[in-house]
Amino acid sequence: MLSELDTSRIAIIGPGRLGTSFAYKFGRDHKRVTIYYHDAAVCREINNEHLNPRHLTQDLARKLGGMDHVPLLSPSVTATNNLERIVEDNDLILLCLTMPRLPEFLNYLKPLLEKKMGQTCLITPIKGLMADEITKKLITPSQLINSHLHSIRHKYHIACVGGPFFDVDIALGNPICVTVAGKQKISSLFREELIRYNRRELSVYYNFDIVGVEACGSLKNIVANIKGLTDSLMLGDSIPGTIFARSGVEIRSLSRLLGGSFQAFHSQAGVGDMYVTVSSEASKNYRYGKLFYELLTGNPIETNLKVLERIDGTPEGPNTIRNVHQFLEKKNMYSPLFHCAYKIFNEGNSQNDIREMIIQACQFDRRTKEYIGPLSRFFYYLFPNAWYRRHKGLLANMKD
Repeated sequence: MLSELDTSRIAIIGPGRLGTSFAYKFGRDHKRVTIYYHDAAVCREINNEHLNPRHLTQDLARKLGGMDHVPLLSPSVTATNNLERIVEDNDLILLCLTMPRLPEFLNYLKPLLEKKMGQTCLITPIKGLMADEITKKLITPSQLINSHLHSIRHKYHIACVGGPFFDVDIALGNPICVTVAGKQKISSLFREELIRYNRRELSVYYNFDIVGVEACGSLKNIVANIKGLTDSLMLGDSIPGTIFARSGVEIRSLSRLLGGSFQAFHSQAGVGDMYVTVSSEASKNYRYGKLFYELLTGNPIETNLKVLERIDGTPEGPNTIRNVHQFLEKKNMYSPLFHCAYKIFNEGNSQNDIREMIIQACQFDRRTKEYIGPLSRFFYYLFPNAWYRRHKGLLANMKD
């Protein structure tokens, strides 16, 4: 029963930038917050100094004018490397992991949830997609969690958090509005028990479409990679509008194929999140694209490593690009901007090559209509998960 969950305390898995920022937020709201991290030395430093020694702190110092101005984590925030204790003591667990790390963590989490007497609410702000190694089918974080924990579905509830938010704003208490998706009772729990204390800082809208919200939150990172790179190309001030609009077409279609709905894109977690992610230096994925162009060596692996050295945290975009590309190839799906992103960030190119690829993707789209014609509307209604323009073959140049 949701009413039996202890909402006075919350566990945060992973003290990265996002996990640390939520620790600031819930600490201000007088929740008992426990951060899990496998490194005991990092946990000791968090407990002793009330600051994260690895993530977010330096950015806060730069923004606020020095370390003396960085706020300390609340005394109610502690860190531990004892995962069993975390699961046993906390009914609310916020999973602040990257998508590639999630499967391994779920292998550790499953037996602990099985042993626990009560139920657990898993809350995921993860923004990434993963391709199944065999089928190449793309799955969202909630789909991955449900797949791994299928045999103990009665032991947990799940909700995802999407929408336009940056970790620094959460940490500093700046106003943020998010989307919570999942079953409505879970959303009500999140609203009433986790954020009702200060809606000036954090407010929430409900969305039933958990897969659509997760898909939009993941795919917009690809757009941010492209936009960051394009801003270094000197192509003028108009092309960003085309990138924003045409990528929306690709996100909506791909989200639908993953099991979401078209409406998810027109939400906080869709256009709202994409707008801030593609337009702000606060976005790791935007900075990744910009730095990739500036540090380009012609070797994408070498360039990627150089870029990651300059970014605190792990941008989800590059990994999502590779997984989405595998899916697009398997489905033969026409997606010019996402195909372009894969070539730019995973194949050896010169700066002139990249410039031409962006122009080709934006200016030479085979589609010439900005609306769905009557034939397509009919087939979308009959076959919502199969009707889309193909990348190659007989259906590649369909007119409707």
